[in-house]
Order: sequence, then structure tokens, then C-alpha cells
Amino acid sequence: MRRIVVHIACLIGGALTLAGCGFADVRSPVPEFMRAKAPEPAAPVPPPDVKRIVRDRLETIFTAASQPARVRVSTPLREPVGAGWTACVRAEISSVTGKPLTQTYRLTIASDMIVDRRRVEEEDTCASENYEPV
Repeated sequence: MRRIVVHIACLIGGALTLAGCGFADVRSPVPEFMRAKAPEPAAPVPPPDVKRIVRDRLETIFTAASQPARVRVSTPLREPVGAGWTACVRAEISSVTGKPLTQTYRLTIASDMIVDRRRVEEEDTCASENYEPV
């Protein structure tokens, strides 16, 4: 019986010792050769071509009935959270009553696709952006 208890204790001790090796990450206080390698930083993703995206998908931003003219876009900015980009789009459109109106939208772009479009509000920075024609 004593022999079985010693064997079990040795097996548990060996298992705990080997299990400790799996926890040696980059910040562990173990020698360098025992640490896991630091992950390589992700390759920088180039900004999307907002002019092309807006030109190709203008009907998803403005309705055809609004007859958008003088469409201008801002430079894309990396989203603070996530892997997407944001850009502002401004155009002169015809309102429902036929009066000219300038409308600005903030676009969220991911993988060269417009994933979100919303009207600009006071807290947005679209008013201070520089715009270029499409």
C-alpha cells in the first residue's frame, strides 16, 4: 500500500513539474531559452482607397433621388477600437422639397466594404476634416 502512495505522489509531482513548463510566457521569470517567443506584430494594413470605394458604391451612401453632386471624401482614419477605418463623405444633394442641401456621413470601412453609414453629429470630427473631390 505504501508503495502505491509513493508512486502516485511521484506521478503527481512529475505532472505538476511538467505542467509548469507550459506557463512560461514572455514575461515569466525563467531563463530566456525556456520562455515562449513573443508574437510578431501584425503587418500594418494600408488605408483603403476611399475615393474608389465611394465612387463604386455611391448608391449605398446617397439615394438616387437625392442626385448627389460635388461628392468629397476625407482621408481615412484608423478606428480607435477594431481593425476598420472611418472616413467622412460630403455631398450636395436635393432635399425632398427640391432645395439644395449639403449632407455629411461618417463611413466605417472594413476590407474595402462600407459596413456602416451614419449622419454626422456634433461630437464627430467631420467638420474639421479636409475633403478631396471623388
